[in-house]
Order: sequence, then C-alpha cells, then structure tokens
Amino acid sequence: MTCFSIPLAALPTAQHLMKLPIQLATWTTLALFSAPLCSELVCTAHAEDDPPQTGSLQIAKLAEDLSLELLYIPAGDFLMGSTPEEKKWATGIEGGAQAGTERESYEGKEPRPMRVAEGFWMGRTEVTHQQFRRFVEETGYVTDAEKSNGKTQCFNPAWTRYNLSTQVTHPWEPMPGKSWRDPNFFTPPKDNDPVVCVSWTDARAFASWLTEHERAAGRLPDGLVYRLPREAEWEYACRGGSKESLYFWWGNELADGQGRLNISAIDFLPDRDQKWPLASAPWSDGFAFVSPVDHFGTRGRNGFGLADMCGGVWEVVLDHFDPNGGHQELHLAKENYRPVCRGGNYFDVPGNARCAVRLGLAGPNYSDSRDGFRICLGKPVNSDIPISE
Repeated sequence: MTCFSIPLAALPTAQHLMKLPIQLATWTTLALFSAPLCSELVCTAHAEDDPPQTGSLQIAKLAEDLSLELLYIPAGDFLMGSTPEEKKWATGIEGGAQAGTERESYEGKEPRPMRVAEGFWMGRTEVTHQQFRRFVEETGYVTDAEKSNGKTQCFNPAWTRYNLSTQVTHPWEPMPGKSWRDPNFFTPPKDNDPVVCVSWTDARAFASWLTEHERAAGRLPDGLVYRLPREAEWEYACRGGSKESLYFWWGNELADGQGRLNISAIDFLPDRDQKWPLASAPWSDGFAFVSPVDHFGTRGRNGFGLADMCGGVWEVVLDHFDPNGGHQELHLAKENYRPVCRGGNYFDVPGNARCAVRLGLAGPNYSDSRDGFRICLGKPVNSDIPISE
C-alpha cells in the first residue's frame, strides 16, 4: 500500500480527488481515513495484494468535471425483514401506514439471517439528474417515459385533498409528456437532485453504459461490472453494518431521524399553505418534494458512509418482487416480473422509510416521480436478464 501525505481539507469530493497528482492502476481504490494517524493520508489499495478496506472509494469518471462515487461494502451478515413489533409501529399513529394493509407482510414474518458473501461497491448517493443526463447526452438514450405512448407517474398540481371520508382522490397520476427532464415538481430539477421518472429498464441501461464507458477508459476493475444491487445487497448496505433488526439504520426512534432523511414532514406544498395530509415526521426537512443527494451531510450517512438510504426516492434493485419476502440470492420471476424498490421516498409516511420496506413496481418499464436508483459495482449476476420486455 502506498500512502501520500495530503491535507484532508483538500479532499471533500471526488472531483477534487481526480485532480490530485496520483496515478491509479486499473484496480485501484482510494481510501479516506478518519483515524488520527491517517487523517491526512490518501492510500491506494491494490486488490491483488489486499482486499479493499471498508469505505474505500471507487470513482467512475463520467466526464472531465463529473464523477460518480462508490464506497466499498465488505462481505457480511445481517437480518433481513422486520419483527411483528416493527410492523405494528409502522401501521400505528407515528408510522402512519393504514392498519390491515398488505405492505408489511412483504417483509416476511420475522427477521431472517442473511449473508452477503462477497464485497461490492455501492453508490455513495443515488444517481443524480446530472449524471443521468451525461448518459443520455453520450448515447442518445430515450427513456421509457419519453417513448411513443410513454408516460410517468407525477404529482397533479390541481390536487388539493384526499377527501378520505367521501370519494378518495390521489395526487399522483400517469402523465404523458413528463419524464426525468421534467418530473412536474413546480421547479426544474437541479443537477444534484436524484434522477426520477426512470424505470428499472432505464436504470439497467445506465449501468450497462457505465460499464462500457469505464472499461473503454481502462478504469473498470477486472471481473466487475456496474449494475443495480441485488435486494440482499441493498438491505445489507442500508443497515450500515448493523447486526440488529432495527427500524432505521440509526435505530428504532423516528425522532432520532431529524436532520437525517427526506420524508413526509412539516413542509408546505408549493403555492399553498398545506402539507402532505398523511402522517408525517413532526419537523421540517426543508423540502416538500425531493432534496438534493447528500443534503444532510454526515448526519444523513449510515455506518458504511452511504447517504439517503432511508427516504429520498424509492430505489429500484435487480430482483423481481416476491410478496413473501426478500431473498439472499438474486430472485427472478419466470414471467410478469415486477422489479423491487426499496427505501421509501419524500412523500411517504415515516413507516415506509424503514430498512425493511419493500414494494413491487407495476413492471420493468414503469416510472414514477418518486422513484430513482443507486448503482453498484460488483461481480456480474445473471447477465442474461433482458434489459426490457
């Protein structure tokens, strides 16, 4: 391992790192250490000599001034799913979901021991609007929502209330003409917002492009590809290294989540004095809709250093949905497959932003202004899965 003495203050982002005079081999990662003896060092770790250290940084360079950061997650054990007590909280007065719904049953009856057998890299944040735009600019890719007869689920600004005691009206509607370029958020998406209105198919196309892009540049580690995480990898990464069955990565108390995540909270919708009328966190997170990635800084990062794993936007994963619970290995349906999404979103009640919550999307081409994705770097898994139907 080779170490270079560099002031830590000069290394806040991957963009800064790429400007440093350090020549990295094809299989090279950057590890940032916070321990006192290493607080001013950047170390390059070579996989042929040592396995990467937890939190080692892999950088995909999308353009001269644009990168995507991934952190190394070591192999390990965790508990997948939730307890009856957690499900009861999620459907209670603080969790906010309606009692008697099926959603909580999707988490399994009890937490189940699982193992992620091999380490992998996980995107430090969700893929951003700017990163996805770079992919589209280079490839000319057309998302599912932008295709002929395409549509995506968006907020209807004409909506004012649910009218729960009479005729229930929902704020989300399928809209042609809307897409990741314009998700109907009242204001245009910012570069650092997580990209939304992209389908499972679109997310996998981005991953395939990134693999080829980095391979062509000589930066792709041998035997690895960029892809969506498996469901087990996602929940293991979300829990941040915890071996307990916790509601959130920080613990079981919602109040300890203040300043950590973007969910339904005390934030007025644009142009009105009304918040989302479902159960919400008793504070303001500053955003009625989506917040920029890593907006909450160190407080919003879990034990693996990953930002926004709870709340923000739903993140699609590689697996197909099994209503009986998640699987240790990749789960694929034989027909009518529905991708799994994880993590909750800015509109959701607190109980839906837990580590264990999982839903099945309508299909691989479905998109929504509450859905995005996070990329990972690992060994290929079932590369014969079709990109689209």
